[in-house]
Amino acid sequence: MAQSIKIDQTDRKILEILQSNAKITNAQLSKDIGLSPAPTLERVKKLENFGIIKSYHAKLDTDKIGLGVSTFVLVTLKGHNKNNIDIFLSEIYKIGEVIECHHTTGSGDFILKIISEDIASYQKIMLEKVSEIHVVDSLQSMVILSTFKDSKVLPIP
Repeated sequence: MAQSIKIDQTDRKILEILQSNAKITNAQLSKDIGLSPAPTLERVKKLENFGIIKSYHAKLDTDKIGLGVSTFVLVTLKGHNKNNIDIFLSEIYKIGEVIECHHTTGSGDFILKIISEDIASYQKIMLEKVSEIHVVDSLQSMVILSTFKDSKVLPIP
């Protein structure tokens, strides 16, 4: 059974600030939330230990690193059972270009977000990797033309 933690207003403020700037110093964070550095660090460590803060990441500019094509792919499996799901997920974890995989309701079983250099490399990923997963029945691709909001900042209830 997972341990729970009560998140107070100070914890919420820490989470909001760290989501916007994970590189903030503890000294600046403590100043921003109105606590001294030692209790601020203790609170951050507590949030990390309870798994509320899972990791810290750098957000990269996809265009500047040569990843110009993003797509969503709706995947339907041949049968929606535990064995097929396990096989599918095992194979999806091996494909680095799949940056998101969500189990969904509706007309498909999963939705993937795939990122690639260009349409030719995307086609190769689809033909040689995703469509080769033997439990996949059908794929429906949607190329992302423009992105207007891409936030990883969660609203803290």
